[in-house]
Amino acid sequence: MELAHSLLLNEEALAQITEAKRPVFIFEWLRFLDKVLVAANKTDVKEKQKKLVEQLTGLISSSPGPPTRKLLAKNLAALYSIGDTFTVFQTLDKCNDIIKSKDDTAAYLPTKLAAVACVGAFYEKMGRMLGSSFPETVNNLLKSLKSAESQGRSEILMSLQKVLNGLGGAAASCHRDIYKNARSLLTDRSMAVRCAVAKCLLELQNEAVFMWTAELENVATLCFKALENSNYGVRVAVSKLLGTVMATALIPKQATVMRQNVKRATLEEVLELMATGFLRGGSGFLKSGGEMLKVGVSVNREVRVGVTQAYVVFVTTLGGQWLERNFATFLSHVLDLVSHPRATQTHVDAVYSRRCVSFILRATVGSLLGEKAQIAAAKDICQAIGKQMKAVEAVVNDANSENKSGAADVAASQHVMVCALQELGSLVQSLNATASPLIQEPSIGLLETVTSVLLHPSMAARLAAAWCLRCVAVALPFQLTPFLDRCAERLNNLKTSPEAVSGYSFAMAALLGGVHQCPLGIPHAKGKMVVSIAEDLLRTAAQNSRLSLQRTQAGWLLLGALMTLGPSVVRYHLPKMLLLWRNVFPRSLKELEAEKARGDSFTWQVTLEGRAGALCAMRSFVAHCPELLTEDVIRKLMTPIECAMTMMSHIPSVIKAHGAHLKASAAMVRLRLYDILALYSCGILQLQPNSASGSGALEHDPSSIYLRIPAGEAVPGPLPLGVSVIDASVALFGVVFPHVSYKHRLQMLDHFAECVKQAKGVRQQAVQLNIFTAVLSALKGLAENKSTLGPEEVRKSALTLVMGALDNPNPILRCAAGEALGRMAQVVGEASFIARMAQYSFDKLKSARDVVSRTGHSLALGCLHRYVGGIGSGQHLKTSVSILLALAQDGTSPEVQTWSLHSLALIVDSSGPMYRGYVEPTLSLVLTLLLTVPPSHTEVHQCLGRCLGAIITTVGPELQGNGATISTIRSSCLVGCAITQDHSDSLVQAAAISCLQQLHMFAPRHVNLSSLVPSLCVHLCSSHLLLRRAAVACLRQLAQREAAEVCEYAMSLARNAGDKENSGINTNPFAPGAGARRDAHSRHQGVNITETGLEGVLFGMLDRETDRKLCSDIHDTLGHMLSSLAVENLSHWLMLCKDVLAASSDMSTAAPLGGGKDEELEKKDEMDDDTMFTTLGEEDKSKPSVAPRWATRVFAADCLCRVIMLCENANKAHFDLALARSARLKNPKNDFLVLHLSDLIRMAFMAATDHSNQLRMAGLQALEDIIKKFASVPEPEFPGHVILEQYQANVGAALRPAFSQDTPSDIIAKACQVCSAWIGSGVVSDLNDLRRVHNLLVSSLDKVQAGKGSSSQLYRESATTMEKLAVLKAWAEVYVVAMKIKKEAETKPKRVSKSTEEDEDDFGTVDELPPDSLITLVQPELPALSRLWLAALKDYALLTLPAEFATQLPPDGGAFYTPETIDTARLHYRNSWAPILHAVALWLNSTGFNASESTEETAAAIPNAQKRAMSITLNQTPGTPPTTKSLLEINKDRMHLILGVSIQFLCSPRPEEPVEHVTSCLQALHTLLDSPCARIHIAEDQLLGVELLSVLHRLLLTWDPPSVQLLVTGVVQQIVRAAQDYLQEKRNTLNEDDIQEKENPLALGEGGESGGLVPGKSLVFAAMELLMFILVRHMPHLSSKVSDSPSHVAAKAHLSEDSARLVAATVTILSDLPSLCSPAGCMTILPTILFLITRVLKETAVKSADNQVPPPVSAALQGIKTIVTLPTVKTDETQKQWTGLIRSTLASILEYSQPEASKPILDEVSILTAIALFLWSASTEIIGVQSLQNGCMNRFKSALNSCDPWVQAKCYQLLLSVFQHTNRALSTPYIHSLAPIMVEKLKAVERSRPNNNLELLAVQEGIKVLETLVALGEEQNRVQLLALLVPTLISYLLNENAFASASTASKDLHEFALQNLMHIGPLYPHAFKTVMGAAPELKTRLETAVRASQASKAKAAARQPPPTVHSTPTIKLKTSFF
Repeated sequence: MELAHSLLLNEEALAQITEAKRPVFIFEWLRFLDKVLVAANKTDVKEKQKKLVEQLTGLISSSPGPPTRKLLAKNLAALYSIGDTFTVFQTLDKCNDIIKSKDDTAAYLPTKLAAVACVGAFYEKMGRMLGSSFPETVNNLLKSLKSAESQGRSEILMSLQKVLNGLGGAAASCHRDIYKNARSLLTDRSMAVRCAVAKCLLELQNEAVFMWTAELENVATLCFKALENSNYGVRVAVSKLLGTVMATALIPKQATVMRQNVKRATLEEVLELMATGFLRGGSGFLKSGGEMLKVGVSVNREVRVGVTQAYVVFVTTLGGQWLERNFATFLSHVLDLVSHPRATQTHVDAVYSRRCVSFILRATVGSLLGEKAQIAAAKDICQAIGKQMKAVEAVVNDANSENKSGAADVAASQHVMVCALQELGSLVQSLNATASPLIQEPSIGLLETVTSVLLHPSMAARLAAAWCLRCVAVALPFQLTPFLDRCAERLNNLKTSPEAVSGYSFAMAALLGGVHQCPLGIPHAKGKMVVSIAEDLLRTAAQNSRLSLQRTQAGWLLLGALMTLGPSVVRYHLPKMLLLWRNVFPRSLKELEAEKARGDSFTWQVTLEGRAGALCAMRSFVAHCPELLTEDVIRKLMTPIECAMTMMSHIPSVIKAHGAHLKASAAMVRLRLYDILALYSCGILQLQPNSASGSGALEHDPSSIYLRIPAGEAVPGPLPLGVSVIDASVALFGVVFPHVSYKHRLQMLDHFAECVKQAKGVRQQAVQLNIFTAVLSALKGLAENKSTLGPEEVRKSALTLVMGALDNPNPILRCAAGEALGRMAQVVGEASFIARMAQYSFDKLKSARDVVSRTGHSLALGCLHRYVGGIGSGQHLKTSVSILLALAQDGTSPEVQTWSLHSLALIVDSSGPMYRGYVEPTLSLVLTLLLTVPPSHTEVHQCLGRCLGAIITTVGPELQGNGATISTIRSSCLVGCAITQDHSDSLVQAAAISCLQQLHMFAPRHVNLSSLVPSLCVHLCSSHLLLRRAAVACLRQLAQREAAEVCEYAMSLARNAGDKENSGINTNPFAPGAGARRDAHSRHQGVNITETGLEGVLFGMLDRETDRKLCSDIHDTLGHMLSSLAVENLSHWLMLCKDVLAASSDMSTAAPLGGGKDEELEKKDEMDDDTMFTTLGEEDKSKPSVAPRWATRVFAADCLCRVIMLCENANKAHFDLALARSARLKNPKNDFLVLHLSDLIRMAFMAATDHSNQLRMAGLQALEDIIKKFASVPEPEFPGHVILEQYQANVGAALRPAFSQDTPSDIIAKACQVCSAWIGSGVVSDLNDLRRVHNLLVSSLDKVQAGKGSSSQLYRESATTMEKLAVLKAWAEVYVVAMKIKKEAETKPKRVSKSTEEDEDDFGTVDELPPDSLITLVQPELPALSRLWLAALKDYALLTLPAEFATQLPPDGGAFYTPETIDTARLHYRNSWAPILHAVALWLNSTGFNASESTEETAAAIPNAQKRAMSITLNQTPGTPPTTKSLLEINKDRMHLILGVSIQFLCSPRPEEPVEHVTSCLQALHTLLDSPCARIHIAEDQLLGVELLSVLHRLLLTWDPPSVQLLVTGVVQQIVRAAQDYLQEKRNTLNEDDIQEKENPLALGEGGESGGLVPGKSLVFAAMELLMFILVRHMPHLSSKVSDSPSHVAAKAHLSEDSARLVAATVTILSDLPSLCSPAGCMTILPTILFLITRVLKETAVKSADNQVPPPVSAALQGIKTIVTLPTVKTDETQKQWTGLIRSTLASILEYSQPEASKPILDEVSILTAIALFLWSASTEIIGVQSLQNGCMNRFKSALNSCDPWVQAKCYQLLLSVFQHTNRALSTPYIHSLAPIMVEKLKAVERSRPNNNLELLAVQEGIKVLETLVALGEEQNRVQLLALLVPTLISYLLNENAFASASTASKDLHEFALQNLMHIGPLYPHAFKTVMGAAPELKTRLETAVRASQASKAKAAARQPPPTVHSTPTIKLKTSFF
């Protein structure tokens, strides 16, 4: 293939390859040429042009296949347009000669076609340059058109189309000729030719004025004729032609009108013409009168569908604005279509026509109009309905029933009503909450109008009205309850009117069915209301025969609808329902027999309807309340069902007796029975090969008004009764068959075979189809149940049945037979059976020559492989493949090719890797066929595409390889994709896209995105949903990996689009129904990618697409693009979101934020967006067809939140204005979120104040995110302020509307959350602003106290629960923040008020809130709040009880929930309990548990309805006077409540629980344990503490964040402290009381006398377990288990800051534990504790540069001190053990401190400190242990000799403490050993004076020790000691000359020495004198120094006040433990 990539065709390479591969080689060269010509250098091209032309023209006569000739023509034309045009006429003549040639053989045909294609391409590319030659060319083409066969005809017509396109108006002279020749071919028998003619005429009508003036009627009639017996492709092309011509006739294009004076058609004429086609079809008005007399010839369905699509094209072409202006006319016209008797001759026709009209309305109104225009359209529809209804009422009220025509009008009006109401419903539903103006404006009267139709005489109209009401209620849920009430009231008032009973019950049923789409539901009492109405209807049915039928139906319909409310409602009514069901059916067989003899036809009809209704309600119950189906209920239901089954067998005799009109009712019973039986055993399948599609209508089954609509349908359309019954029986057969004995199976199969034999003609086909569907359904059931078919005779019978159908002429039956065969093989599952089947088909295929058996058996092979799988059928693979490959080459029959290729694809798919050996031959066949099969055989091409896809999947990831074979396979696949991509059929193109998608998945490097992406973008505008779906699915996959490239290539398309000269009209590509495919030449017309790029196009698509899958793929694609591109390209994405959201500000009345300037900008942006949507009407080129709809705006708001989140993970500068600005200065391209804050706020504001509730939710969410992320971002220009402050007004304004009276609960709940976030964020600096937001919360709190939510009457009770809890949660959060601020303010030192002149330039104090202002706002509400909070917690506690305690729940519900809505309420409590718990803890702590709940106050705060509930929760019975509890008891209850809730939650927080809940809960516990009351409570009951600790331990196992772990350690510490206090208290009381008794108070504590700790009962043990866990988590090497495990890595990481804090906290708690134990207990735990502490010390005491002591080290030292000085330990029994412990601990510390090469440098100071601690505090235990003493001394020695002055200084300090120890036995050895070294060190200083403060410090500390020693020594030794000290000090003095030049440190030393000498002299005058006397040179030095000092002092005094002397060391030592 690589050899084909050259500018000239490589003829040597071509000659060397085999004949078969040459076409592929040539095609590949042409593909390369196509890409390279455009990019090549013109001179290069001109040099080689001659040779190239030769090669290319040579190819014309080499019989090229269709794709090759297309490319060949394209390349030749391109070559001439780039290079020289000298020889173009020569080439043209050559082509013309070929076309004229008389050779008609099949072999010459490809050459002719290639020549035709070339001619078309030349004219299209060069147009008028070839002007002079065109008449001859056209005549030539037209002449050969007459004699050509179908392939030639379509190719010629396509060429003519290109000629017309290229020449434009210049070809006017030929227009008539072309028109005359082409029009007769519109009814050609070949569909491909019809398509080509339609496209050619479409091109012609651009310039040929006569087509849409004089010839308009003829064109229309031709189009109607062309639609007869047409296929989909023809309908698309012809409707496009018809619609466009009609639109042009109405509004001609400017250019043509300028040239000629044309008479324009009026709208009436145009519509009248189209209506003719709809009503009369192709017969039209040209037939003679005789023909017309045969009325009742119904219009061919294809024509009606085609005209329907033409209507859509017509309107789409004229554009949205035209539709807006002319909607009323258009509406009345299409509604007249359905009321015309010709459109409704039979019921099926009528339903079909309604479908068509609904499609016209949906496709135009639904997608062309924006939201405002849609509201206007809805008004028009309303008026139309009102008008119709008035006419109907007039007829009904006219008592004179002679009026025949009136009755006909009423019958016709029902269809108009159905269409109008369905469209109205769909409109309102798509508008959602935006439709509220429609309901609220009384002038429109939408509700009155719609409800009036509920009384229409026709059932279809009543059902449509009910459906419309359901749509309105789902769109505007606040209307749901009022509607229900109104219907109920009318039903009661109009009980006597049959229409009213039927209509209003339909409406109620529909509304109940819609409840599941309204998250807030309806009040629980409405269920009771429905049941009582239904009961009443059923009870009174018998009273009045005129109404019995309607009442019976209505009653059961309502009960069926009630079931959709789900178990929570139905549970309460189940006993009554079971009773009703029992009573409808006879109780016993005897009664059944008896009733057969009774009754007339009317009572039977009512009975049957009643039973059908009962079964229907039962089915609804089983479907919607499966949780209620207990064994018992099922048993009770089975009685009526069995009875119904028995009754079915009696029905025929009843019908015989009473007349055939009972058949329908009986069928209804049968349908319901089958439905419920199939549901019971579940697993329904639908296989209606050609059911009555298109004839679905609500009136076929009223129960569908309340069922869930299948996804993808707008309105439910149940099929006609006859069809539904068969479908239900088929489904049931499949369910039952696997459970039937083999004998019965055999009987049934034989019976089936008999039936097929008996039936004749058309009936036989129908019977066979039903039988096959049933058998298939049974086989599927068997496969699902994993059971077998049965013994030999059953198989045989089944086989005969199936095999007979494999040769049936009906293709659907053949398909079913093949399927059944495969399923049978799967169910039988025996190799021999499979082999027999396969062999039978092999033999058949070898011998058979007829198409039918070849297709049937080739499918059979495919199905066998598919169902048995690759392994089971592996041995037949070779034969199957070779046979199918042979069949696929049968060019004479496209049908055989299609079936065999389809089977081949099935085999490739099912064989998987086993197929690998056959890939090459299969691929080469696929390529050959792709290059030769004519494009008109689209089915063959579709199957080829499927095979290609299957092959790609089979080869799979191997495709990445570089081997020769793989490269060949890969390039073949790519060529195959290229050919299918260029095919004209949308299905083939879709297959090509999915193949490329697969290729991209397996071998991404080899798929060329630069060509794939632009082609996908073009498909986004295709009129085919399939193609749009495929394109978006592919983009979604590409965007996941390579979003940036995708966007880049899409933009390149936008750039190139400008260069393409866009000829021809630019029809709107978004026509939903029709629209011809663009051929390659005008590929780029439709897509207009503007500067918003692909993202903009996708956002635009969201407004037009209704397909769910497609929209979700668009969401995903945009999501992927957002995640990978948004952060780099912020302003672009924010702009996109802003443009979409800006649409909401047009709709809403909310005050705009910014000034006019922004508005202008916005308008401009809107204009930009929309060059995308271009329509014919010239005037609206610049406007978008549709402003973004609400769903798109919601998505944009979600995108906004995602952008914020992405930025959070990206870079800190996004949330730091100063950083962002500096980065922006460095590189102006840098973009940060914080720079767009005003846009973010503005977008959130626009969304939060919109009409649409979903958008308000999204807006509030965005606002909350913005507040949380930006609350702490400082404003660099105003220190002490944050940037959000300037938006206070906006936030307030966004929140206010959410608190209005009619806001739904979910929005209020969200708004409360935003309020608390805003108040708690600390942004608001102005008290008044804070008050405004605060007042919103106060007003909500008042509502909670009043007991009413805004929604109390409209929605489910749990909505009120949600609202109230949200308010309480918001208050709780605010209170928590307020208390935090207050606490911080108390701990901070008071600010000194600044002097006035400073105040001027200090912004900080101007409007900062005083720290207590927030708490003062909360304070007044606290009494009420605290009660409500406690009540909410109580509820929550009850609701979290496990199911088995359900009986303990209060029967009337709690303070905020009702028992009926308990399940939904749980969720709301789960969301809000944590902050409330924290608040309650804070409140209790601040009041010190002193507040008691007086019952009166409670009663005052809580309304009556809840008093009962409260009194129950306060453990009182309602009647008895309240027993007042003591404060102690109340507090005990509160403690139990809070601890219970916390422990229950912390036991197992669900992983999806937000971390805030966990932290809130822990903080609450911590706060609670601050108060003495709680401490006593938890310490008294030790098990409580243990339980809490073990729960916390468990929490740590699952939750990692350090914040959680720190909080846990805090709580543990609180528990331990509480226990300590309690124990101390107990010991003190013992000390006082029991001194006389012998009990020792110290023996209190855990461990008692024995020292044993019981796990599970011991607090200390539980605490140690938990602390050990934390230590090991952060320092794994502490645990021998961990460090010994092979996976453990020895390298020790440095502890992070968080970990260090945690370890420190842990160590501190550990060291507190011994104080909780008795002496014996201490001995049990101390070894462990000391081991851990010393290990932590060893691990963390690492030397740091700045000599900081890490927190764990100081904690460990503190811990050692605490333990060593324990008072309780030293009893007689434990003395020995204790001594051993202390000694070994010291020993291990000494051992650790041995320096090792491998370890980081130990921090000697910390280790020394530890040693000193032992020496100081545990002297008795250590004295006299020689080894320890030596070790300690060595440590000190090495520290003294350390080169680090800091270590020396600390060492001196510690030695000082040791030397001073009271126990001389301890200190003396140390003094003897270490003092000499010290003296030496200090003497040496004279030679190396200190250079810096640290060294100075060391010297000073050393001197201090010496001084102390002097002081400690006895009088007689003084002189010797002073003789050491004084000379040393004097040696430090400098003489005058040296002093001047010395360093600061050196001078300081001099000063220090002098001071000390002056100090020592007076202290020991005698000894001092002796020393000085002994050394006169010392004396002189001292004296000179003193003199110099005094002199300098005197000088200084003369100059300034005396300075303070720095005798204190300048660096303080950080930690002192003594």
